Amino acid sequence: MTFHLGYGTNGFANHRLDDALRVIADLGYTAVALTLDHDHLDPYADDLPKRVDHVAGLLDRLGLRSVVETGARYLLDPIRKHYPTLVCDSPDRRVDFLNRALRVAEGLGADCVSFWSGIKPSDVDDSVAWRRMLDGIALVLDEAEVRGVPLGLEPEPGMFVQHLSDALRLREELGAPRLFGITLDVGHCVAVEPVDAATCIRRAADLLVNVQLDDMRTGVHEHLEFGEGELDLPATLAALSEVGYTGVAAVELPRHSHAAPVVASRAFAALRGACVAREHVATEPVVRAEPASDSEWVSDVDHPWLVEAEQKVRRDPASIASLFPAVGRKVGREPLRPETDPQGLVHGTVDDLARMRLLSVLAEVLEPEPLAEELSKLYRYGDDAERRGVLRGLTVLTSVPAGLELVKDALRTNDIRLVAAAMGEFAGRHLDDHNWRHGVLKCLFVGVPLAAVSDVDERADAELLRMVGDYAEERRAAGRTVPADAVTLLEARA
Repeated sequence: MTFHLGYGTNGFANHRLDDALRVIADLGYTAVALTLDHDHLDPYADDLPKRVDHVAGLLDRLGLRSVVETGARYLLDPIRKHYPTLVCDSPDRRVDFLNRALRVAEGLGADCVSFWSGIKPSDVDDSVAWRRMLDGIALVLDEAEVRGVPLGLEPEPGMFVQHLSDALRLREELGAPRLFGITLDVGHCVAVEPVDAATCIRRAADLLVNVQLDDMRTGVHEHLEFGEGELDLPATLAALSEVGYTGVAAVELPRHSHAAPVVASRAFAALRGACVAREHVATEPVVRAEPASDSEWVSDVDHPWLVEAEQKVRRDPASIASLFPAVGRKVGREPLRPETDPQGLVHGTVDDLARMRLLSVLAEVLEPEPLAEELSKLYRYGDDAERRGVLRGLTVLTSVPAGLELVKDALRTNDIRLVAAAMGEFAGRHLDDHNWRHGVLKCLFVGVPLAAVSDVDERADAELLRMVGDYAEERRAAGRTVPADAVTLLEARA
């Protein structure tokens, strides 16, 4: 194992900081994610330098590596949680807090300062929020340069920067600063990312400065103990080793402080067990029964053909042209969730997922412009299955216009799988309001469930409801059934 297993102090909120650090070290962890808060190294304390020196000495004696977290709920405002943020009207206090955190991190010898964007106010346009992020981070980067401490932007469900692709795009627009890295919560990958945590890790790779470990379920932002959600923990830890990550990977269970020592002990046992399991698979020549179908293999980092294909793409990006068409034959074409999504319209198919993994690798080795060109070629010259794979993998693109052209092309077809893939995360984030609304109507026309459409709850506005209402009235007037999704959407917004 190349990285350091840690535990977050926000999961020890009922402990004194010194006691929490000792318990964490006694359990066998070699690192800590320290959340600055009222009772845990308050960055506004009058004797802060003295406290920092004390904690730095204790960390050294306990052999704990550290990262600094900035997610305290009411540290800056006793009424409004996490306020102010970098995307609100007055972000100065947030910028000052992040600068203070950098000074604390320097004093502790911490690996980085981790932060997130905050929730975008409803009356703020995306373009304004994006500019505020760029301006705010630029100010904090100035302090980071002075202190020599990296920043790690964490994509957070429900916040303005929600997905890994958003964080990577933001970094590129800032000019790829050397001290701007990524904090990746693997549970968030399960909750909101279109690919699994291991794939996200490979995509972030050398940019990772901090990793948070927890379990979650698809679509639900709730930090769970390992085994209570859908995270493939062994595969996730294996991916961290595979990309050569050497930093802190700390358990993030902020709502488990009531039983912190017991929960932390269970988490450590699960992590060690997962590491042993991966090492055993990697080193022991065991006989393994063949899976019942290829779909049982595809999400596993040990899928023999897919792992080899990813390695080929890393060595020779041009090999994607021959590998991409072969995916379905090699790994299968079954829906990922046949019981609830038999056509693969919402969650995709086995070959969709495999193609997305190949595109994630391609994004690691190609610059944005040639990457956009390659994806365009794969789409233009591919069959319908290959086109779906490209559409579902568009989140790797930082060249938004190139991806939008492919989305618009797919929405001109009547292939329900193409339409469903086109209205995924990339379209939800980047398609303009007019085309997005018509995309939603297209889904209703051709029978694509709205569960396949990304960001419906966030983007559904009065104009969309008017359009859907007109569509429903036309159906009723013609004596035809109104799709259940249209009825649900209208009733929910009534």
